[in-house]
Amino acid sequence: MLFPMPITINDSFAGIDWIRAKADLVRDDFDNGRSPDALRRSFERSQHVAFARDHDRVVGMARLLSDGVCNAYLLDVWTASSHRRRGIASKLVRLLTARVPGQHIGLQTNDTQPFYVALGFRTQPEFMSLVVGKWLDNEENGP
Repeated sequence: MLFPMPITINDSFAGIDWIRAKADLVRDDFDNGRSPDALRRSFERSQHVAFARDHDRVVGMARLLSDGVCNAYLLDVWTASSHRRRGIASKLVRLLTARVPGQHIGLQTNDTQPFYVALGFRTQPEFMSLVVGKWLDNEENGP
């Protein structure tokens, strides 16, 4: 373990303050515009999640979508800037990837390629995406 206690990592939603988590994401310039409630729903509806906590504060999170057969997608991997460079994100990613053996795991990143390469990910030649309508303009994200 690369980080000192009291950091704990688990998949429990118990006691998460989603308003504070959203504020921390905004402060770290990691927010993608979801409301605190939509952020919570994004994690609740994911097949696999992992949270890092420093006492009662969430200081890291990640989630994984999977079809359970051959393909998975890793997203929302974040560690609070105050807790970076302690191995937290690596632990979150390893925990999630271990839950989908035999599956191809994709992800998209703008600036952390070296981090993912160190974890065994390899660059793929193409990644394409499409947003239907306007990003986050849907009933799940609220008004």
